[in-house]
Amino acid sequence: MPKITSGIKNSRQNLRIPPQSIESEQAVLGSIMLRKDAMHEVEDMLSPESFYAEKHKKIFQAMLDLSLKNEPIDMLSLSTKLAEKKQLDSVGGNVYLAEIVNVVPSSTNVKHYADIVQKKYVLRSLIEAADYVSELAFEESDEHMTDILDMAEKKIFSVVSSPKNQKYVSLKDELGEAYERLEKLHEHKGMLRGLPTGFRDLDTMLSGLQKQDLIIIAARPSVGKTTLALDIARISATMHDKSIVIFSLEMSSQQLVDRMLSAQSRVNAWNLRTGRLSSDAEFSKLRDSLDKLAKAKIYIDDQPGNSIVRMKALARRLKAEKGLDLIVVDYLQLMTTSKNYDSMVNQVTEISRSLKSLAKELDVPVLALSQLSRAVESRGGKPRLSDLRDSGSIEQDADVVMFIHREDKGKEQAEKTNIAEILIEKHRNGPTGKIELYFDEKTTTFQTLEKSNISEFAPGKVKGDLDEF
Repeated sequence: MPKITSGIKNSRQNLRIPPQSIESEQAVLGSIMLRKDAMHEVEDMLSPESFYAEKHKKIFQAMLDLSLKNEPIDMLSLSTKLAEKKQLDSVGGNVYLAEIVNVVPSSTNVKHYADIVQKKYVLRSLIEAADYVSELAFEESDEHMTDILDMAEKKIFSVVSSPKNQKYVSLKDELGEAYERLEKLHEHKGMLRGLPTGFRDLDTMLSGLQKQDLIIIAARPSVGKTTLALDIARISATMHDKSIVIFSLEMSSQQLVDRMLSAQSRVNAWNLRTGRLSSDAEFSKLRDSLDKLAKAKIYIDDQPGNSIVRMKALARRLKAEKGLDLIVVDYLQLMTTSKNYDSMVNQVTEISRSLKSLAKELDVPVLALSQLSRAVESRGGKPRLSDLRDSGSIEQDADVVMFIHREDKGKEQAEKTNIAEILIEKHRNGPTGKIELYFDEKTTTFQTLEKSNISEFAPGKVKGDLDEF
């Protein structure tokens, strides 16, 4: 008898259905068809693989395709898209699409349904990972034990660290401090049409960063692209109460926090990282800076290899929930696309166009960093538009292109030490020219020079009055 019972038990285990909720999957898909904003609420939570039913995977993928092109997601458009992909019959036709719409209890609860779907997917992924680890153990291969453990760990970690399980991180949370009662900060007195950068001469040239503009900051590695972008984000948030999201594809959120703390407090960056603070005055500066940054509306997403779809979804949500004034992407060439392109040029083309589209859709400036090709170093001299890495589309799609050039980089003896030239080589709606900023290596920040060599607005260079810009 015990053997029979054991056999029945094993049989039941073999027949167990993986965790799933067909009703919740139907509710998610139906909600998206009923309410146009529902997709924005869930597209960063779910992927086609999140769904258990094969037909639901196909339907959600078609929805993503429509969303990417900013097309409406209703029964008619979805049916047409599925028909184009020759998948309409395999998902149950228009009859099934109508059925899943009718079973939705309330489209306002779409996030709740999506959460159930995602939890079931995570559980299935864990089962799959456990099966993989079990197979590794049973194989008893010649692999070294540490290699087997590493492979097992990576498999389990891939479930835990899935992009769909990541959320945007508030700078407040990173600093570990609670928001204090927000104090209304002094408003910028200058008549700028756009978002202030914090650098007087740059604001004069650009009149701030304009809504719907794609702004490119390009330079060779270690010249200061990230530093300048962080300075703009930090100053805009702390001094002008702007809401900013930073997509950091290269550096971790904590590294960004350290940089901003050093720049804000003017405390030596190395001393801050190592805890070697020399005086009570530095501690006091650090406390004041922590308080200011804790109140700043800066949100960081440090997911490596971030995709366009995910970035769009997160930016849309932040715009709706928190308000959004600026998007920073560091850096463009590290982004991934939905398609596998045979060349980096084609991939960058899709990325740059998508970023420009995002800027227009959300009515905010997008500040994207880009690498320069090695041609700058081999040629010598200052960078030019043709030096943009995987260029063409970047130059075409961008409204503003700025280069950072430092004479002391690559030269043992230079006339200008720690002086960075910001070369505005393209400005779709205004003047081009050059300004100079001082680069403080100790605090990893740029500072305005008292007297900059800002190029004069020559009569032939400026189109109209400055108020136009």
